[in-house]
Amino acid sequence: MCGRFAMEEMLNDMVAEFGLKGLPNRELPMDWNIKPTQDIYVIKNETLEISSWGLIAPWSKTNAEALKSQSIAINARSETVHEKPTFKNAFRKSRCLVPASGYFEWATELGRYKPRQPIYVSRNDDKILAFAGIEDQWVSPDGEIRSSVAILTREAVGELAKAHHRMPMFLPRDRWEAWMDPALQDVNKVRSLFDNFQPDANLRYWPVADLVNSIRNSGPELIEAIDPVPETLF
Repeated sequence: MCGRFAMEEMLNDMVAEFGLKGLPNRELPMDWNIKPTQDIYVIKNETLEISSWGLIAPWSKTNAEALKSQSIAINARSETVHEKPTFKNAFRKSRCLVPASGYFEWATELGRYKPRQPIYVSRNDDKILAFAGIEDQWVSPDGEIRSSVAILTREAVGELAKAHHRMPMFLPRDRWEAWMDPALQDVNKVRSLFDNFQPDANLRYWPVADLVNSIRNSGPELIEAIDPVPETLF
């Protein structure tokens, strides 16, 4: 799964990378430790919007219920997203991309390191990542419309599978238009976009310090590579 990610690009970087034409009325600060329920950027076709990370359950009746549901619905498994009550309507009608500089994972498969060694994953060419996401709108008791989003995940492959068994869903660029097309609501056709490509193409990872474990920390030092001491039996 993806539990923290970084965004160190500015709006002009995203405009250039994604060909954006519509921009939000405010700019989010750079952040190297984005956490659940935080405001993040989402891309819907050629428009950049601001949403909140973690999908609010549609049946939430209070702000407290909304926040609680949001904190546990930050990721949606691509294998079952079309079936789960929290996610299925957004999956069918409102799909998006979530831009990121990179993301953190806590390695569970790297036996030579300590358990839950933090790693940072980014592109080889340092371009912006684009997670496949789903977005929905929730109306609070006082009438405020809140946008929230979940990031899709899938089984990890290739080198990433050596670190963790799950990874975010990255779709090939030539499938982005179909993915974000609100007119495409046939669930089977949407799910077919997940087939027959190399999801770990152009990705790399390296171990980083435990600084990312605290939500109070945020800075470029969080993504600096370290040389961790291998675990031994004695």
